[in-house]
Order: sequence, then C-alpha cells, then structure tokens
Amino acid sequence: MMPACTPEQEEFRREVCKLLCEDPVRDEIARSRRMPFGQETGLLDVHRRLGKLGWLAINWPERYGGSGGTIVDKAIVTEEMIRHGVPENVHSLGVDIVGNAINLFGTPEQKERFLPGLARGETTANVLFSEPDVGSDLASLTTRAEPDGDNWRLRGRKIYNMKAQHSDFALCAARTSTGPVNFFGITLFLVPLQSVGVVIEPVWNLSEERFDLVTLGGIRVGPEDVLGDVDDGWQVLNNVLPLERTGLDHSAKAERTLAALREHAPPGSEERLVELETRVRAARLLAWRCIANLHEGKPDEVHSATAKWYTSETAKALSVAAVELLGPQALLDARDPSSIAEGLFDSSLREAPGLTLAQGSSEVMLYFVATSKLGLPS
Repeated sequence: MMPACTPEQEEFRREVCKLLCEDPVRDEIARSRRMPFGQETGLLDVHRRLGKLGWLAINWPERYGGSGGTIVDKAIVTEEMIRHGVPENVHSLGVDIVGNAINLFGTPEQKERFLPGLARGETTANVLFSEPDVGSDLASLTTRAEPDGDNWRLRGRKIYNMKAQHSDFALCAARTSTGPVNFFGITLFLVPLQSVGVVIEPVWNLSEERFDLVTLGGIRVGPEDVLGDVDDGWQVLNNVLPLERTGLDHSAKAERTLAALREHAPPGSEERLVELETRVRAARLLAWRCIANLHEGKPDEVHSATAKWYTSETAKALSVAAVELLGPQALLDARDPSSIAEGLFDSSLREAPGLTLAQGSSEVMLYFVATSKLGLPS
C-alpha cells in the first residue's frame, strides 16, 4: 500500500525531522499554541525556512520555488509538519490545495504570479467553497459572478474559511451560468482577499483555529483571475479533491495524539493503546495508498473517500480516548501551566468534530463508496 521510499527519501525525512526538532522551531510552535484565541499567527519562520530550502512545495518545479520532487517527497514534508505540530493552514490550504490547483491548471502567468510566494512561505492562500445555506454542496452554491464588460463582479458569502484573515488570496467557486446540470456553470476565481469589496468576520467555534465568514460585495475580477475554463470549474475540482482527500493529515494527527497518549496514559491502559495503535497504523496505510495512487498517476476517488472517512474518524477516536483515559486534566489547554502535553489533547478534542466534516463529511464519503464501488442504490 505504501510506496517504497528510496534511501534518499528516508534521509530526506530525517533531515526534515532534524529541522523541525530544533529548539527555535519547537519554541515558535509552542508560542503559536499559546496565543490568545482569535489571535493565531499565519505564517511562521519555520514556513520561510522550509520555503528557502525548496521543501515547502518540494514537488513543484524549481522555477516556482519547489525542488522538482515527487508527491512522495511532499507527503513526507506534510506528514512530518503535522507530527511536529506546525500549524497547518499555510501548507494544507495554501500549498497542497490552492497551490497545487494553480500548478496543475493555471496559466503560465498565474503560476508566475502566485506560486513562488506560496513556495517561499511568504504568501498564504485560502479556499472559498462552503456557504452558509448550502454547506459544502457546491452544486447548490449561490455566490454569483456577474458579468461586468470583460470582467466579473463577485457577490455572495463563504463560511468556515480557516484563518482567512491571514490569507493574501483565495480560490473561490462562483456560479457564472445556470442550466439543467447544476455542476456546469461553476467557475473558479483567484480572488485577492485584502482588498475593498471583501469583508472578513470571525465565526467562533470550538477548534483551536479561527474560522471566518467572507462576504464578497462586488469585488471585480478579470479573465486573468479565472482558473481553468469558464463554467467548467467542477472539472478542476474533480482533479484537485483527490489531492486533498488522501487522509494523510488526519492520520498524522492521530499518530501525534497516540504518541503523546503513550507517554501520559495511566497503568492498565495497555490493551486500549494496542487497539488504538492498530487503528492508527491502518489509517496511515490507507493514506499512503492514496499517495501511491497519485505517485503512479492513477488517482482513485473511491480510495480517497475511504481514506478520508477512516483517517478522520480515527483521529476523532484518538481524541475521545485520550480524555477517557486521562480524565479532566486532558481538557486543559496550552495556556494553562497544568495542561498535559502542552494542551494537545484539549485542542485535538475540540478539533475532532470538524475533521469528519471538512473535505467531505463521513456520511458523504460512505455514501460515495457505497454507490460507486459497492453498487448499492442511491
């Protein structure tokens, strides 16, 4: 299931770990976890250091700030960043989703304009997909791109956008036409967020990260801001979603929680820990099977849906198990000097429900597997 890593890739993983274990990096990550709610940082120095080495977007061409590596190399970086607690919005949203979409479908001008900054850890990007009244059902989105000569005016609201207040631009899905097929008529735009016509407001939630409501009040975008073809954004998304749904981020979070739980679990927890470790290992195998598919140029939507479902549910189960085994002290956050593992268990528990919703809810993933692979009636 897992692609065989070359000796060079194994050495690369050790180098990434060595950097992430340096005292200045560990101190920076710890400080970011202790920031007051709603004041979380965006870019960190560690992002810039990874970018300077060409590691943050290692699978991109060198001309755009990468190192010309493979998707396996990128998976190694992503996995280790999450294992070491690096805040994920910069690499998961900016590089792994928006950046990869531009790298795959952008024009040469768009690649030159956006990719180097993302790869160097100097700019950040977000996604504007979900909406207040339709959730993540993109076929029912109501955000409109109204013609304005050769340009468009974007009007609508997008919700649950992680740390949009720190993002320089976003990949926004909007409707440019209507017809009998809802998936047709969706266009993807690269939208500057720090500009007139965009209002960003916090949506307070239980997780460690701030989420935002983004209101697009007629911001003007041009043909140079369209990613892919007009009205055909759904095809771009169909190629980007498998990159997002490997489950690697969730399995790495589960591994991190399990490692801390092993260290702090009370006597008599051995059987429970073995059960949890079995789940975590299975989750990682499913995630790396998706990486192997991508590495071979054969993305599999069913594998991706299965991995996303199982890895997110496993990460959630680890968070619940930690509180059950450790008791109320596990609910102290990183700002409390009495917290365990710098508040990891508390933040994991608060984040857990969202893991099974983001990137496609567990119910939708199971429905897709049942109808697409098992042939069950819809």
